[in-house]
Amino acid sequence: MGAVKPNRRGWGAVAWLLTLQFFVVETIAQARYDGRYSRVDDVISTLGASESAARQLMNASFVVQAALILAGAVLLRPTLLRGAGRVAPVLLGAAALGVLLVGVFPTGGDSAMHAIGAVLYLVGGGLGLIALAYAARPRSEALGTTLALLGLLALAATAFFLTGVTGYLGEGGTERVAAYPLPLGLALTGAALWRLARPAAGTDSPSRQEERDRARTERAARARERDAALESRAQRVRPATAPDTRPVLDDDLDADDPWASPGRRRD
Repeated sequence: MGAVKPNRRGWGAVAWLLTLQFFVVETIAQARYDGRYSRVDDVISTLGASESAARQLMNASFVVQAALILAGAVLLRPTLLRGAGRVAPVLLGAAALGVLLVGVFPTGGDSAMHAIGAVLYLVGGGLGLIALAYAARPRSEALGTTLALLGLLALAATAFFLTGVTGYLGEGGTERVAAYPLPLGLALTGAALWRLARPAAGTDSPSRQEERDRARTERAARARERDAALESRAQRVRPATAPDTRPVLDDDLDADDPWASPGRRRD
């Protein structure tokens, strides 16, 4: 990941760590739900519907989640500007807008806006995790791989959920497999960035990409030095000009010399 001020990276990491608040509020809302609620059969939005005793808390959690996702994406944007990671803030911003719409337009209200918000969150979140994986991989291959797997899982579950293929995990279970990877992935990234934002005193270990770039620069410098040395040596051992072997006319030759060549005899 690119260089960014430690304070900014620290606050962005905290914002993404706090996205775990969603799981705490969801558990509270489920505990206060009147009647039977199943995480396998019932979708998350039911906890924010009018029949839910904790609907205001749940919908407020959706809005807070949007703010946390967006705040982290904005604060960490310089960190994400590497390759495919450049589109991560855009995709995560779409996911933030989606969960905001879910909270502002709960189930039982404007169903069209609620549905648009759900799709934005699920699709934007899955793609955002994959883009985020490319930005994180140079710093931590394990984190990048984990984010990529979470993103692929989220996209696969989203496809099943939107097409109604929910027989195995249930409608609520399939939606959760599609929705949960984003806060989990952001929290993992936040934890990693929080650690990087607090380096040991006087040390700042370079990333793998930085190490590769430095090694490449050193190899190029050595190659230039080697080429210069070879060129200098070639100039030192360059052979002298070959002697002129053309015949030289001698004006002192005797014209009457019978052994002289015809072309060298004088009239």
